[in-house]
Amino acid sequence: MKQIYDMLLRELGSKYWWPADTPFEVVIGAVLTQQTRWENVERAINNLKDHGLIEADSLSKVKTEELEELIRCTGFYRQKALRLKNISKFFDENPDILRKPPGELREVLLSLNGIGEETADSIVLYAADKPKFVIDAYTKRICKCMGIEGNYGKLQSIFESSLLPDVPVYKEFHALIVEYGKQFCGKKRCTDCILVENGKM
Repeated sequence: MKQIYDMLLRELGSKYWWPADTPFEVVIGAVLTQQTRWENVERAINNLKDHGLIEADSLSKVKTEELEELIRCTGFYRQKALRLKNISKFFDENPDILRKPPGELREVLLSLNGIGEETADSIVLYAADKPKFVIDAYTKRICKCMGIEGNYGKLQSIFESSLLPDVPVYKEFHALIVEYGKQFCGKKRCTDCILVENGKM
């Protein structure tokens, strides 16, 4: 696995992901990025910032209709507005939630409506700065091309068992996979793939 990480780092350079001013902004982004492009998420977050709705307290109290309009660009905006309202209310009532151990934090997040494994793990890793490797669609696709298949938990276990629980490395590795996926998988540049050609996870 370290070989793959090194290859991606040489190919793409450091990504310094996830861009956010506060941990709760990461939480917002993790919810909004479901089934949409990051560019749309950035637009929505800027809308929320312009209206003073980037903190849990204010976001939990905003009218649902107003919130829907501000995040409409991310798609599924009605569903996401409800999820944002719920999670912001939870964070407002539990301000120390990100201090919990990663396993416990993950379970709490998964118990919230609309929070799946990828979203929960993104919050654990990027907002709480705790080691939990994020598995997204690009990770699954790249692994499949390299002959590695399995559900979310299996793939996560493969990554975590072959890497030290290093938060910066987890962040960088995931960001590199996403960027590589955009540049190669998303553009169907399969014949140029350095991963399948040069190594196995």
